[in-house]
Amino acid sequence: MRIISGSHKGRRLIAPKKLPVRPTTDMAKEALFNVLQHQFDFDDLTVIDLFSGTGNITYEFASRGTKNIYAVDANNHCVQYISKTSKALDFDITVLKQDVFRYLERTSLKADVIFADPPYELSQADLSRLVQLVFEKELLLPEGQLILEHTPQRDFSTFEPFVQSRKYGSSVFSFFE
Repeated sequence: MRIISGSHKGRRLIAPKKLPVRPTTDMAKEALFNVLQHQFDFDDLTVIDLFSGTGNITYEFASRGTKNIYAVDANNHCVQYISKTSKALDFDITVLKQDVFRYLERTSLKADVIFADPPYELSQADLSRLVQLVFEKELLLPEGQLILEHTPQRDFSTFEPFVQSRKYGSSVFSFFE
């Protein structure tokens, strides 16, 4: 994986093979950030990266100047890798080892962008619950977005806060406001 833009543009990161992750591809990440750069000033954002895995999305936001970033993952190895890599890159990222659903139920933090890249095998019911928790708890700031990465077999277009989806290879990003 590599950082696409910002202060660490072009920097390649190699995550340990033992991590139970499927990082967002560079192509999909670049396309996503091309969309986001027209909507947000990265310096002023608060971002929550759920199921953060390697921290791929987290580092991209940090490289582009985002200061308030929270990476949430339940896997201890992922949390350790993100913490270690953040320090090496001199990024001030808050890394939380916690189950994402428990985190969403308990947090009062509001964000401009909440990005979620759950395991593709997560059930439709759990994916729906994730979206519902974000909106029931009012975790998005005004003009904020929830972005959910998932397989093309999932469809969220009937959800009331759904805005659009964009497909890049085997990944789909669904946007909710």
